[in-house]
Amino acid sequence: MSTTRPYSPGDRGPEPSGASGASGGAAPAAGAPDGGVATPTAETVPPPGPPGGAQVRRLSFEDQSGVVPLARDFTRQALYDWGWLPTATADRRAAAEDVLLVVSELVTNACLHAEGPDLLTITCDRKVIRLEVTDRGTGQPSPRTPHRAGRPGGHGMFIVQRLCLDWGVQRLPDVAGKTVWAELGTPS
Repeated sequence: MSTTRPYSPGDRGPEPSGASGASGGAAPAAGAPDGGVATPTAETVPPPGPPGGAQVRRLSFEDQSGVVPLARDFTRQALYDWGWLPTATADRRAAAEDVLLVVSELVTNACLHAEGPDLLTITCDRKVIRLEVTDRGTGQPSPRTPHRAGRPGGHGMFIVQRLCLDWGVQRLPDVAGKTVWAELGTPS
């Protein structure tokens, strides 16, 4: 496994309450995002132990078209289910919009540079929301430098870098592809 940081993915230090953030078993997702058609490949993983633990959602893109709007709708539904939306403040709304933008950028990059995404995983605990897009590509995403705001294209990873607490690439030995992950702080 490789990543862009020296500690394991998801290790953000001890939780204030001692919660581990480990995920539990999978259960089918209920409902469709914003009136759309529920996809049978989406799943919700209930939080382990007491309420307030990590919550996980996974969306497989196998045999799907329109994956960027599908990913945004799936993420938006998770944000509604987790109480991020609807929001009471402009700061909370901005945090939710940042999550949706980062999902769009990660999935778009997988479409443009890696033969499309295979899986979107969203993990949320009290401190951080983690977005992971798995694909079969061999490339290494990085912000284009120098960043030229006036030029079309090439802004995706720059946006991810600016909006996120941290991001990186995880690879497993003897497995084709990679997982590009990004973490954003949960709204206060």
